[in-house]
Amino acid sequence: MTTPTAAPTLGTDVSSLPPEGAHFALGRPGGETAASTLVEKSAVELRRLIGSRQLSPVELLDACIARIDALNPAVNAICATDFTRAREAARQAEAQVMRGGPLGPLHGLPLGIKDLQDTAGLLTTYGNVRLRGNVPAVDNALVARLRAAGAIVTAKTNVPDMGAGANTRNPVWGATGNPFNPALNAGGSSGGSAAALAADMLPLCTGSDTGGSLRIPAALCGVVGLRPSPGLVANDARPLGWSVISVLGPMGRTVADTALMFSASVGPDARDPLSYPVDAAAFWPLQQLDLSTLRVGTTEDFGLCIVDPEIRRVFRQRVEALRPLVASCEPVDLQLGDADRAFDILRAESFVAAFAETWQKEPETLGPNVRANMDIAAAITLADRAWAHLEQTRIARRFARAFEQYDLILAPTTPVTPFPWTELYAGNIDGQAMRNYYHWLGLTYVVTLATNPALSLPCGSDEHGMPFGLQLIGRLRGDAQLMAAAQALEQAFEATPALRRPKPAIDALRTARPELQSIVTHPPETGSFKDSGDGMTAV
Repeated sequence: MTTPTAAPTLGTDVSSLPPEGAHFALGRPGGETAASTLVEKSAVELRRLIGSRQLSPVELLDACIARIDALNPAVNAICATDFTRAREAARQAEAQVMRGGPLGPLHGLPLGIKDLQDTAGLLTTYGNVRLRGNVPAVDNALVARLRAAGAIVTAKTNVPDMGAGANTRNPVWGATGNPFNPALNAGGSSGGSAAALAADMLPLCTGSDTGGSLRIPAALCGVVGLRPSPGLVANDARPLGWSVISVLGPMGRTVADTALMFSASVGPDARDPLSYPVDAAAFWPLQQLDLSTLRVGTTEDFGLCIVDPEIRRVFRQRVEALRPLVASCEPVDLQLGDADRAFDILRAESFVAAFAETWQKEPETLGPNVRANMDIAAAITLADRAWAHLEQTRIARRFARAFEQYDLILAPTTPVTPFPWTELYAGNIDGQAMRNYYHWLGLTYVVTLATNPALSLPCGSDEHGMPFGLQLIGRLRGDAQLMAAAQALEQAFEATPALRRPKPAIDALRTARPELQSIVTHPPETGSFKDSGDGMTAV
């Protein structure tokens, strides 16, 4: 396995260290820690406290586990857990601080890993019946890199079956409920990660994105999700090595948290031909940006997406709130052509690459969304594929031309408020039927085709009281500038209650929602590791 590029280290002052074998703790006089307050702190602040010996990684992990135990039954965001091994890693992280050794940028921070990403020795099911007992031997490239940066892999986060769709539900673990209302969906496919972050179960989580899977759940749950430019975060598991539509990326509760994790995620891996060397210092710490210099283009629908009138109204309100803060703010007409058909074809191509063998030998193990993509693929010709790649190139160049005039393009992240998780997808928007299970994701998959980096920023609530996500799009490979702009907007919006990041009512999540697991037909095969002494259990 390729060794990840060494993560940047932070200097450690060895003065005033606790005695050997002792735990250092943040808390009220007497060493008591308010665990509920602790887990609400940002990842950046938690990392600072660990580095200054005011907080033990052991204490932080215990607080996160307590929060998972208390709230996960209400949202079902966490699936397989690795608490015993995580506690050992936390003790080692604490000892490293006490020795005065170098600390990675994520040192001691508990981490949730999306259940599409392999974790050595920890159940990785992809939400799929065929893989419900799958325990990988090695980490994927991103997980290995984050561990090397000091993060403590604590649990897996729930996904749709094989990651197909933007409603996190599967026959192995069940559905993930939205922390703002568990009867509604949390988005997908990184829905477990988004819900875990919103409920303060974990300070950082991983995600991935083809049609919007980092951005949509972030928007619906009121957190931050970054779809990076292709090649920045190496992906050794992508079947089509040269395909740019699927990327891995970070999720956090703030832009700064997301940027910190992103800086620890970037770099090359020989198994990913798109990856390339990059200076992590370009992404952390974020540069300060003066909003008054920004030229902003806005679009409600990219000229082709179906968007609910409520979302259009809320988006217009956000644009008007932004307008006085920036140099210019005006509608942009991108003239994107037939982006829907192009995405249909390119998505189907990637599904054939990933699932053709299973489709031929064990089609019954594939969920309805995956099968829908395979059906689309069956009708695609070589001429269709050539046209789609040409159309994607045209779309990318139209975005490039737009960014000669603008520094940032804004759009809604999702076209509807969260709908019940019992509905597989949004079948109808503004009186128009969707063509397939992912048609409602047009606002995000249009940007996927362009390959520009895009971030979903929490921006108050919609008319139903659910989180509203503003989609910020930057120049290709302008990820650092995009995040700097996002942080400047986040800071500006913080002063206005209607615009700042909403937070769920935590006390309302102390009641279990067993119905979230009512759709489980093939529970995880945990016999090989549950309660086996190595700490790996299924929640």
